[in-house]
Amino acid sequence: MALLERVTTLIRANLNDLIDKAEDPEKMIKQVILDMQNQLIQLKTQVAISIADEHMLEKRMKENEEQAQEWFHKAEIAVDKKKDDLARGALERHQSYQQLAESFGEQVQDQKVQVENLKSALRKLEQKLAEAQAKADLLIAQHRRSRTSSRAADAAMAMDSNSKVAAFERLKDKVLRAEAVSQAKTEVVTDTLDEQFDELSKGDKVEKLLAEIKARRLPA
Repeated sequence: MALLERVTTLIRANLNDLIDKAEDPEKMIKQVILDMQNQLIQLKTQVAISIADEHMLEKRMKENEEQAQEWFHKAEIAVDKKKDDLARGALERHQSYQQLAESFGEQVQDQKVQVENLKSALRKLEQKLAEAQAKADLLIAQHRRSRTSSRAADAAMAMDSNSKVAAFERLKDKVLRAEAVSQAKTEVVTDTLDEQFDELSKGDKVEKLLAEIKARRLPA
């Protein structure tokens, strides 16, 4: 039975191996659970059908057993009436129904085995499904926790990176400010010296002009 083979494959599946090998464990376990749930529904339906078939076969077996007994009783009556030919006909009917009853009996036994196999598979699949669901809850929790931790780590790294950039910018501003202050001091010093030399130059010019005026206006 194809259904039983599929169910057996699911029951034998090693969930831990499947989880370890899956690229997306959470997605994989959800798919496995979905497959199990679908097979479980089909299996329950098949179990119900098989039980109904078993009851039908038992009913047919009993009907043929009753017919066999009835024709045997008729053969006895024919014997009592000394109707041997009629008795032979009744016994032939009796044997025919008896054979049918035995055939149905064999089918009943086979059907009982099939029903038990299906019931056993159903119980195992239910256990496997419960196991998978438990693992799914744990796996999803672990996966989400891992994803959250990863995001937190990324955020921390980003914050750390921003801090470094900010520190670098502060250092850069400090250096530029120091350079500007140094340049300003240099300019101040230069301006002062220039002014002093200008003053000296102005003084020399004044003295020169004074000497020229004295030379022209004063007698030798």
